[in-house]
Amino acid sequence: MGFFDFMTEDIAIDLGTANTLIIHNDKVVIDSPSIVARDRISGKIIAVGKEANMMQGKTHENIKTIRPLKDGVIADFDASEKMISMLIKSIPALKKKLFTPALRMVICIPSGITEVEMRAVKESAERVNGKEVYLIHEPMAAAIGIGVDIMQPKGNMIVDIGGGTTEIAVIALGGIVCDKSVKIAGDVFTNDIIYYMRTQHNLFVGETTAEKIKIQIGAATEDLDSPPEEMQVQGRDLLTGKPKQVDISYREIAKALDKSIQRIEDAVMETLSQTPPELAADIYNTGIYLAGGGSMLRGLDKRISIKTDLPVYIAEDPLRAVVRGTGIALKNLGKYKSILIK
Repeated sequence: MGFFDFMTEDIAIDLGTANTLIIHNDKVVIDSPSIVARDRISGKIIAVGKEANMMQGKTHENIKTIRPLKDGVIADFDASEKMISMLIKSIPALKKKLFTPALRMVICIPSGITEVEMRAVKESAERVNGKEVYLIHEPMAAAIGIGVDIMQPKGNMIVDIGGGTTEIAVIALGGIVCDKSVKIAGDVFTNDIIYYMRTQHNLFVGETTAEKIKIQIGAATEDLDSPPEEMQVQGRDLLTGKPKQVDISYREIAKALDKSIQRIEDAVMETLSQTPPELAADIYNTGIYLAGGGSMLRGLDKRISIKTDLPVYIAEDPLRAVVRGTGIALKNLGKYKSILIK
């Protein structure tokens, strides 16, 4: 095995609906949007990641942008496989190699995923030369990335708000005790904003713009301690058909997102109500940890805290918490072998 060890590279992948992150040699080497652009005529993939993302909503009929993952699962098998392989090939350290090294990988998957979908992820990985492929559930990876010692007989609650799904889990003794996966997350927030702009301002905005609004002035509540400035939003006027601009405040976005956030709150409450009493006692002391891009929504921590009467903590660099955890699991395969799915 010795010679092969020398030839093997370790990589950890967080295959997300919105972003795909890859860790190699303890560094995040790839952090790019999960999107590819395909030439309709030749069927070739012409751009991936940031480049393809810039094309979104601006394409003519010969180019199609595809987000291969929908709601945290692979929707377009071929595109997702090409995306993974192109991203792996663009890792700087692997580019220098003469031939593709064998890869040992840990890939993170949503907890609500089916056997078939799980196999799809594994097969994709094996096709890009993955020799040893392990899978890890997203809330577990998030917990490890946040720095929780998941092997302890202590309950911890993780809420990971990604692009396609929100994963809520109570973790103890290296396992998920109760979990809930709801398809309300970043993508739904973006669509809520598009809908709000249409109905309230007669302004038609694209996904990219809606996403910018969400990041720049998105809020989960109308009473923020340090509210962001108003934002100028451009789009197409639905009445006149002319391009126009309106000023939007964070209060309006809080209104637009209110229903979806309520559903996330309800899911958190439901998970808490299914938690065994001993673990509920632990969670009373440890609180709730938020990870994923959605946790950066202004005032969301406060809002969940008021709803649950528990302290709520946001992971540092929440966008990377999951891939950090996946990377740690890969480095300490011995310790975490029991929680990985072979």
